[in-house]
Amino acid sequence: MTRCFSQILPAVALVVAALRGVTAATPSTGCGNAPKLITDAAATTPLSLTSNGKNREFYVKLPENYDNSHPYRLIFTLHALGGNAQQVTVGNGGYLPWYGIPALANDTLGAVYIAPNGLNNGWANQGREDVTFLETVMETVEADLCIDQNLRFSTGFSYGAAMSFSLACSLGKQIRAVAALSGNPMISGCVGGTEPVAYYGQHGTKDSVLPIAGGRQMRDRFVKNNGCTAQSPPEPAAGGKHVKTAYSGCGDYPVVWNAFDGDHTPQPMDPGAAETFSAVESWEFFSQFE
Repeated sequence: MTRCFSQILPAVALVVAALRGVTAATPSTGCGNAPKLITDAAATTPLSLTSNGKNREFYVKLPENYDNSHPYRLIFTLHALGGNAQQVTVGNGGYLPWYGIPALANDTLGAVYIAPNGLNNGWANQGREDVTFLETVMETVEADLCIDQNLRFSTGFSYGAAMSFSLACSLGKQIRAVAALSGNPMISGCVGGTEPVAYYGQHGTKDSVLPIAGGRQMRDRFVKNNGCTAQSPPEPAAGGKHVKTAYSGCGDYPVVWNAFDGDHTPQPMDPGAAETFSAVESWEFFSQFE
């Protein structure tokens, strides 16, 4: 009986791991090496590189007690139109610092955060140039730091949501999941867009800048790509709390939709709440993948 149990337990562990989105890490080339480019200073002083002949900047936040033998998840945090990466890093202009995710992530699920600057304070992505830039940033960071190449993510608000959506379209084999907060499928484009990518979408029913119809279109692309069961998820009545829907049938690529009664904001709050639900929901979605 003991021997049978010892044979069964590893199989059970594998099943549980699969259900939780656990996969073996794929370490980047920076693993095992002391960083040569990125230090703690990169969280406040931007690094730069040339992409498509243009000088581009980005900030990088290291996890506490960075360990070059531990493959960390990588999370892009993309600003909105008229914003910039520095606002994302310090938490002004309507943002929480790094979208509030580091405050929720614990040491065992630490991450490397990247806040890049868009051209002209936006992500028009003309000729796919912003996808190329972010892909180059990813390669640069992964050559210097220890990153799990199975755990790459992107989040952003408004234009940053549109660009996260565009990354999911163009780099579907490289991006594990995105959290798109009040975006639109047209403004950063969607080259490709046929690969499954885990998708969290959030949008206000009264959005006067980028109406919720665009957010639904973004969501529905990945409902289809991910093989989820199509549905028309409920949305809140006026004055109601946000309504969260987890789609079924999505397998390893879950889709979650959060509709709230409100306008265009990165920090929506339920009636009577003191804090936004946005950071908690985004991190809950990303942290399920290990």
